[in-house]
Amino acid sequence: MQALEPLTGILLAGDDLDADQATVAAELLMRSDVSAAAKRAFLTGLALKGETATEVAAFAYVFRDHAVDPGVGEWAARAIDVCGTGGDGSGTFNISTAVSFVVAAAGVPVFKHGNRSITSKCGSADLMEALGIRLDAPHEMLRESLRELNFCFFFAPAFHPAFKEIMPVRRALAEAGQRTIFNLLGPLINPGRPAYQLLGVFSQAWVQPLADALGELGLTAGVVAHGCPQAGSALDELSCAGENFIAGFGRLASESGGLNAADAGLPSCGFSELAGGDVEANLAMMHALLSGGPSAVPSGLRNTVLLNAGVALWVAGAAVDLEDGVSKARQHLESGAVAEWLQRVRDFYKND
Repeated sequence: MQALEPLTGILLAGDDLDADQATVAAELLMRSDVSAAAKRAFLTGLALKGETATEVAAFAYVFRDHAVDPGVGEWAARAIDVCGTGGDGSGTFNISTAVSFVVAAAGVPVFKHGNRSITSKCGSADLMEALGIRLDAPHEMLRESLRELNFCFFFAPAFHPAFKEIMPVRRALAEAGQRTIFNLLGPLINPGRPAYQLLGVFSQAWVQPLADALGELGLTAGVVAHGCPQAGSALDELSCAGENFIAGFGRLASESGGLNAADAGLPSCGFSELAGGDVEANLAMMHALLSGGPSAVPSGLRNTVLLNAGVALWVAGAAVDLEDGVSKARQHLESGAVAEWLQRVRDFYKND
């Protein structure tokens, strides 16, 4: 068996791993007969050197190959995932979850991949569960949900058993304040393998490298985004507060630079308008956002959902450009179509 230590030595010398070396490392991290100390040293060395797009893509290939297959291939070529890496510490509302609902209601299949909260009071899985969506839904139910609702939620722990051997080391490093490649990897290893993605990342430095990694994974099109809503703050998604930075991949590889509220015909807002709370508070906000009029939630939050949904519809080819995407998202939200869709979701799981 190959050992992890020589690969760690390469990293400590300041050198990058090639795709084959990174693939070997990812496989070794999943083994129970590799010590926790060796895994910790490797992950720390990789983080201190700085991960490359090639290393991230190689890890993503390995962990996608080891993921449980939900059997949703018939939708994959039209499907999108809308998610963030987490780790921005912003305490905002579950914007990407709301966006995924708008996009699904607009007719684009959504493969939402997420987990419980790690850095916030309410993760995507926490909110899904509060809405009545089963985290343990069997694969046939997920496929039926796609047929009826254009939506399914892949609860990450149920689809990535290979993570079991890494979690104790990840947890120990997280407690020590050390980020690892796994803080980046979750959005890249959606078990349904959607062709499209809108991915938010916690650091502007990772926008282009993650776009490059997703391009290497062969997705049809997508955008990686990072938000700077105000000085000293960061967002792993687009918003109508401050500035946003994007990089496209696949069909949208030429798209890069700034993308702000005005580019979508939307007004800017203050960062405080995006604030979220615990599960109960965010559940109430979700219902208000989807069911109420323009004044039901802060306008900045509503417009931020429209901005992200507009980009997602554009990415998935359901809108000709960003402004058309925002217009379509607004139409579905204001007509009550998204609220009606969410009621169908609740009925779907209630009747199971």
